[in-house]
Amino acid sequence: MHRSGADRWAKILSYTIVGLFGLMCLYPLLLTVTVSLTPEDVINKDGYRLIPSRWSLDTYTYIFAHSGARILKSYLVTIFVTVVGTLGSMLVTCMISYAISLRELKYRNVIAFICNFTSIFSAGLIPWYVVCVNWYGLRNNILALILPSLFSVWYMFLMRTYFKAISQSLYDAAKIDGAGHMTIFFRIALPLSVTALLTVGLMYALCYWNDWWHALMFIDDRDLFPLQYYLYSIMSNVNAVSSGRVPSGAAANIRLPAETVKMAVTIITIGPIIFLYPFIQRYFVKGIMMGAVKE
Repeated sequence: MHRSGADRWAKILSYTIVGLFGLMCLYPLLLTVTVSLTPEDVINKDGYRLIPSRWSLDTYTYIFAHSGARILKSYLVTIFVTVVGTLGSMLVTCMISYAISLRELKYRNVIAFICNFTSIFSAGLIPWYVVCVNWYGLRNNILALILPSLFSVWYMFLMRTYFKAISQSLYDAAKIDGAGHMTIFFRIALPLSVTALLTVGLMYALCYWNDWWHALMFIDDRDLFPLQYYLYSIMSNVNAVSSGRVPSGAAANIRLPAETVKMAVTIITIGPIIFLYPFIQRYFVKGIMMGAVKE
């Protein structure tokens, strides 16, 4: 009876600690939402508050009234780049990781060294830009948002660790049955590395979703602007007009929400990820290698 009471108190304490930690993590998100729904004059007067004295949709009205169609098009560009880029990155990364995880592959250590060398030393921004534009023709090309991030050495070594952990006996048994490396890769290696695939895939997806640097470097066509870069340009224009660095033009009589637009842009950007993540999270507990090879 005494032990049961101790277990109950331990469970209560554990839930309390986890709940408080969850609230600490949730607080910045809630603050971002409430600030984006607060009038600009209230922010200037009272600062950031979780429960403002007044609520307003002026910031979202301003953003979508002036740029609603453009934002929708930027969403479509970002979704396309994220989906295609993530699939392509996972295919390239997994195939290289699987290849250098095989002991019978000649020069696999040399290949791994070359990959690692490129992550430590680079030619610099200007040679990289010249190669991408003059050699690969990525100027104002949708591939400019995909190809530069197609391969990550860090994720490759992470996937190699998972592939090396797979028992060699599985590969040997498949080879005895007549399977080639492509069959082993797609039917054995990948299904036994689902956890790693989901983890690395989510990292790649977030990288493509949040990328604005490549659009800044290569894209001038507004129809090819990804969401992040287009919202960044909106925020930059609002800040420039509000600070008086550029003429306001038609917006001369409108008080632009310079502070709240930052929070609204954040919510518009991360909104789909927040709604999508709960559906993806449950798959992270799957993919653990089940069963064993009997000796």
